[in-house]
Amino acid sequence: MNCELKLITLFPLAASAVGLTGCDRAVPHSEHPNIILINLDDAGNGDFSFSGAIDYKTPNIDRLAQEGVRYTNFHVAQPISGASRAGLLTGCYPNRVGFSHAPNPGSPYGINPEEETMAEVLKKEGYATAIFGKWHLGDAEKFLPLQHGFDEWYGLPYSNDMWPFHPQWKFPDLPTYEGNKVLGYNLDQSNLTSYYTERSIKFIRENKDRPFFLYLAHSMPHVPLAVSERFKGKSEQGLYGDVMMELDWSVGEVMKTLRELGLEENTMVVFTSDNGPWIAYGNHAGSTGGLREAKATTFNGGLRVPCIVRWKGVIPQGGICERLASNIDLLPTFAEASGAALPKKKIDGVSLMPLMKDPDAQPVREALCFYYQFNDLEAVTDGRFKLIFPHKYLAYGMAGNDGLPGEMVEREVREMELYDMRRDAGERYNVLEQYPEVAKKLQAIADACREDLGDDLRGMSGTGRRKPGYR
Repeated sequence: MNCELKLITLFPLAASAVGLTGCDRAVPHSEHPNIILINLDDAGNGDFSFSGAIDYKTPNIDRLAQEGVRYTNFHVAQPISGASRAGLLTGCYPNRVGFSHAPNPGSPYGINPEEETMAEVLKKEGYATAIFGKWHLGDAEKFLPLQHGFDEWYGLPYSNDMWPFHPQWKFPDLPTYEGNKVLGYNLDQSNLTSYYTERSIKFIRENKDRPFFLYLAHSMPHVPLAVSERFKGKSEQGLYGDVMMELDWSVGEVMKTLRELGLEENTMVVFTSDNGPWIAYGNHAGSTGGLREAKATTFNGGLRVPCIVRWKGVIPQGGICERLASNIDLLPTFAEASGAALPKKKIDGVSLMPLMKDPDAQPVREALCFYYQFNDLEAVTDGRFKLIFPHKYLAYGMAGNDGLPGEMVEREVREMELYDMRRDAGERYNVLEQYPEVAKKLQAIADACREDLGDDLRGMSGTGRRKPGYR
């Protein structure tokens, strides 16, 4: 296969998956499903009852998994919040749209107005759109949600640790937004989960007679943890367990509202996380479920996250899909489900609809490339094998406790490592010598990716990168 064909299969457009659309227009509700995207912050694969959580229960999330399809080979585009969310909302590798890491308060860059978000894609098909929770794509007004396809927003412009009372870093005052207006600063975070949930339910009720897209972007369980009085002390795992129980309650309230309004069969619900847990925080952090390292690394503990999709009457109940998938695939999935046109600019996601209807269907993508730092290509996977390239990273040493972080340790991958994901998702046993042809194939995919998106580790700039927006 030549380089051009590799680029097409690695970054497919999936243009045949969707129909045509015009300008914003009202459409009958029955023509388009409602879409609810619930995105947790720093939750890991082992944080739920169905995946081995200890000393607390998540019955509503468990029920979601029982009534839908679980994607067990699902990855975020980058293992850090802002970049992951940029990929989620644009359907692109974050470095394609100019994102690396997560914008801090006052950062000069944010999402480019010329990029189309999933809200803008759905809005063209007459959807009401709202985000309640964390944004993290820039904090200048031009970068905020209402300028990028959302009708409503209540929440925080970045992570809930970016405030002046953080025990380790000192940031400016943390604003809470209603639309484009600041409601106040340094909100009591104990009620964040409740506030987001209440706003979400109100939005669903107000738009029950038209198609809607709800992005419920929880700020928890990212540190500093906070929980409402009704859940304080309810778990046997301390504050982290309390927070997870409240997040489970939130999912339950959303699903109960759909049932009450008779919207279950016309609503796709997607539940996921923006990256793996921040295990440096010890008892205030989640569980990777045994995966290597965690957030802020391109090992599986940072990239592989939970994903559940439920759409009653359309996708099978209790299904498990082992095919390779990513959060950048959700935008084209929503486009196909709604009949909306894809963004005009090139995207990297592919629709997961074939895998929703049949979890054992043929794979929809060939591979995923994993970048971190500014533009370092650190790993590539075809879903079965994962090839890791030499790079330096911060590993997790002794964990912290009660809200304080532990130590980070500088480490380095000195030579390529190859792991068999079917047998070793924890990335412990290098099988490079046993599978040289597999490594060669993955190297070719990575080379095509470097030509398109560059690679700072090789001194390559790439031809397909676009600029972020600037203040």
